[in-house]
Amino acid sequence: MPQIPKIVPLTLVLAGLVGLLISVWSASGLTLTLATCIGLFAGFALYHAAFGFTAHWRNFLSAGRGGGLRMQLVLIGLVSLISFPLIAYGEGFGVSARGSVAPVSIGVFAGAFTFGFGMMFAGGCGSGTLFTVGGGSTRMVVTLSAFVAGSIFATLHVPWWRALPSGPRVGLIEEAGALGGLFILFAILGVIAVLSIKREKALFGEIEPARETGSLLTGPWSLLAGALALGMVSIATLALLGRPWGITSAFTLWGAKIGTAAGLDIANWPFWQTRQGWLERNVLSDPTSVMNFGVIGGAMLAANLAGRFAPTLRLSWSDVGTAVLGGLLMGYGARIAYGCNIGGFLGGMISGSLHGLVWMLAALVGSALALKIRTGRGFVMAEK
Repeated sequence: MPQIPKIVPLTLVLAGLVGLLISVWSASGLTLTLATCIGLFAGFALYHAAFGFTAHWRNFLSAGRGGGLRMQLVLIGLVSLISFPLIAYGEGFGVSARGSVAPVSIGVFAGAFTFGFGMMFAGGCGSGTLFTVGGGSTRMVVTLSAFVAGSIFATLHVPWWRALPSGPRVGLIEEAGALGGLFILFAILGVIAVLSIKREKALFGEIEPARETGSLLTGPWSLLAGALALGMVSIATLALLGRPWGITSAFTLWGAKIGTAAGLDIANWPFWQTRQGWLERNVLSDPTSVMNFGVIGGAMLAANLAGRFAPTLRLSWSDVGTAVLGGLLMGYGARIAYGCNIGGFLGGMISGSLHGLVWMLAALVGSALALKIRTGRGFVMAEK
């Protein structure tokens, strides 16, 4: 069978991306077309830098290597240098930007724990699921489908979770101002980074060398390059849409539309009775949806440029089972925890919200338990 020239799938991908941008422009205009472009860049960067949270957290928990986790802290720090002043003083410069500040609650802890547990079975997080789908992983298509199903199922229970005892909404910007909030945030990030470095040195005697960037077009990228690129994505999203980057609310909308088309009376569920406008919205008029489409498309472009786009339908029952389990748990957990690793963790932290830190800790605990169940190896401690 003759091999298809690489230019053919690349041309098809480019044509599809142009079609996506034209469709969004026709449905929603300039702002969401720009949001789609931001998503495209995010997917491109996520793929080339392999900047998924799941693998880096797995390496930190069960292998003792913390470089990926520390680069996530670098990403938070870089974005916060811009996001804190923008949220605090943006109105004075004509930029209306609000942070993602949520109460510390049982729902946040339970949801993040469930999400962290699920992503170790799924093999991807919120952003990781999207960019690996774009990269050609058919297993992650199963994960994404289950993610959507878990998201809509969770809306049946969101009112119950919200009614449980909850702490206050604590935002560093509101409590200490932009400068004071930054000082507190950097102190927290610094402590986490130092502890991870000490642990890694105790286990291995040295820090793992960082991967270098190859080609900007064909990859691979270093984690630092990925952090810089995703930092730009986060800041651009905050400036353009007036709120932090998010992913999983779109999955909930997709699930609601699919469920409605299948005959479910979702519009009368308590969660949706106050969200009729959102439910009736065209997905091409939903900012999070078009950014997600962009992430998938950007990753598909990156994979084709790298010559690694090669989907396969050969999946074992184990692959399918873990993908479904992980996706359902992530979808459910993200909905009750105000988002996934992007919306709940990254979005919360760059907004100075205490719930972002709680989200991270709870998700790490859930991830460690899942790894213990799957591999028999939990959190690796350095020998004294």
